[in-house]
Amino acid sequence: MDQVYADGLFCDEVVLITGGGTGIGLVAATEMGLLGAKVAICGRRPDPLKSAVAELASKGIEAFGAPCDIREPDAIAAYVDSVLERFGRIDVLINNAGGQFPTTAEALSPKGFAAVIRNNLIGTWSITHAVATKAMIPQKRGRIVSVIAQINRGFPGMVHTGAARAGVDNMTKTLAVEWAIHGIRVNAVAPGVIVTSGTKQYPPELLDNAEKANPLRRLGTAEEVSHLITYLASRYADFVAGQTFYIDGGASVWGENWFIPDDVPKFPPYPVPDRS
Repeated sequence: MDQVYADGLFCDEVVLITGGGTGIGLVAATEMGLLGAKVAICGRRPDPLKSAVAELASKGIEAFGAPCDIREPDAIAAYVDSVLERFGRIDVLINNAGGQFPTTAEALSPKGFAAVIRNNLIGTWSITHAVATKAMIPQKRGRIVSVIAQINRGFPGMVHTGAARAGVDNMTKTLAVEWAIHGIRVNAVAPGVIVTSGTKQYPPELLDNAEKANPLRRLGTAEEVSHLITYLASRYADFVAGQTFYIDGGASVWGENWFIPDDVPKFPPYPVPDRS
């Protein structure tokens, strides 16, 4: 990874990253760790966390990893307490954990919709609240960056996560105002289609469509997203609050909708009346 920020930028700071065992979370942990941060990562699966901590340690990064399901408030409280016991403070929270599955809206069950909302919206809120009240508000300083999704327009095939991520977008704006008095800056990053281990779940033809539908004619990288996260988590972004930054190669301002499964009718999905 290319280093784009000054050495020691996060010296003596503690960064907590959910979903930090793989993908964007691990890349961000590596970047900020190499800039001096002590890193705490969590996720639901122990094996990726163990491998990630070993990888970070091999690069000289002081890292702590433990399983935590952000859907469970008791698990969140225990994990945040363990980070504070280990490092004594939490300066940065990166909300990177999340999960969804492609489906048409009509095929989405109430249980499936609720599961994604619980994970991507309620889980994000729960750990944000815990970190703020246990660490950032008492120390009168903190940075929160939530990784959401490109929700500037409709999200065919992803109505559940689109709704959840839009909720986090508004939560970002609200908390930025309420918690400014505590010295906490709250922002979000909205990636487009990024090549990570998570994209393997999607059919190749969908990723091919995404690439063709992007003005830059390519997909993004985890490193590119990490650079933006790192900026927002740093002192360089001290006057930035309540913003959602799109990093999608211009897809959010173009007219192409790439994520349309084959079983969803092309738009408009109804006869267009003749108005001539």
